[in-house]
Amino acid sequence: MSRTAPPRARPISPHLTIYGLSITMWMSIAHRITGAALYVGTALVAWWLLASAGSRGSFDVMSGVFGSWFGLLVLFGYTWVLIHHMMGGIRHLIWDTGHGLERNNSSKLAWATLIGSASLTLLVWAAAFLLRS
Repeated sequence: MSRTAPPRARPISPHLTIYGLSITMWMSIAHRITGAALYVGTALVAWWLLASAGSRGSFDVMSGVFGSWFGLLVLFGYTWVLIHHMMGGIRHLIWDTGHGLERNNSSKLAWATLIGSASLTLLVWAAAFLLRS
């Protein structure tokens, strides 16, 4: 009888126990989460627009909701989500041109996305509060 060779061990696919999460991986995850969060935020904006087109009472209710500390926190979060997702899209656009693909440069772009989105969010809210008064 012929003997068959024992099966060789198959290579293990790289996974999170082999590779640690880098900043580019975190920003990829954040880009997907912020994209999903934009659906909820856009629904809130549409709700506010419908209330503003409706009666004075419905607009007052929405103004009270968005004017509360919780509403302002949600709006602040929506601002960050919008800016962060936009900057992540710009980062991907830069990559699509063939630039910034080296490991060092892609990490720098990821950090720039995170720091830039936080800075721009604070700048937008500071401008809004300064122009409000």
